[in-house]
Amino acid sequence: MNMKMRPDEIDLDAPLVAGLIAKQFPRWASLPVERLKSSGTENAMFRLGTDFVVRLPRYPGAVQSVEHEQRWLPRLGPRLPVAAPEPVGLGGPGAGFPWPWSVYRWLDGRNPVAGAVEKPTALAEDLAAYITALRGIDARGGPPNHRGVPLASRDEFTRSAIDQLGGRVDTDAVTALWEEALHVPLRTAPPVWAHGDLSPGNVLVGDGRLAAVIDFGSVGVGDPAVDLIVAWNLLPASARATFREAVGADDAEWARGRGWALSISLIQLPYYWDTNPVLAENSRHVIGEILAEAA
Repeated sequence: MNMKMRPDEIDLDAPLVAGLIAKQFPRWASLPVERLKSSGTENAMFRLGTDFVVRLPRYPGAVQSVEHEQRWLPRLGPRLPVAAPEPVGLGGPGAGFPWPWSVYRWLDGRNPVAGAVEKPTALAEDLAAYITALRGIDARGGPPNHRGVPLASRDEFTRSAIDQLGGRVDTDAVTALWEEALHVPLRTAPPVWAHGDLSPGNVLVGDGRLAAVIDFGSVGVGDPAVDLIVAWNLLPASARATFREAVGADDAEWARGRGWALSISLIQLPYYWDTNPVLAENSRHVIGEILAEAA
């Protein structure tokens, strides 16, 4: 998935990345560079040899995540139960590329697909253990998570997306579910760490088990209910009870997590309908799962 999704997205290709590597990391200049297919919307990924991956922001709005990951991954990664990206190089502008960029160690695994999870119960337990471990890391001094906020902050954008989806989803039903989510009690406990974007594209599995979680551009502290979105964007209905029990979500947190899953999918669907088929299909899947659950 290398289609441009934004008007301010820049052109990136393997020769450009090879030039950046040769100039700034000459010890890796002889390694081959290959663009990776990805449904990601913020960054382009290039494999560098067999041991590394280069990650470059695709548009100006993604630039801040470079420093964010470089700062917080060394603190969080070693404390998590599965692999996280390990920064091994921080590049700068050059060769026609205007922003900072990163080199990470390569992580083995593949992205799971909703509706085709090999070991749903085991994966549910793995994801719950991961979320629990992340929440348990000392949050003092952590940056705010832009998704660790009340759902009401997304009301305008969610309703606008529903309007855009007229005729493509059951707008009356999703509006009713969204309004229900807005009335769920807010979190009163102290803020904790949350990944913020636990989507199938940011999860790697091996032999059906959780192997790694990537893309920490949204990681921060706040209400961690947003990380429960994985219950609907990846796990089947049969594994949700296992996941919920293992993560210890009460009724209010579970409802906020479902509200986040609904809002994210509603906003993504019209935006990526034509430009990102993978994200659009997952958004349709989530909306369908939540509607079926409500019924």
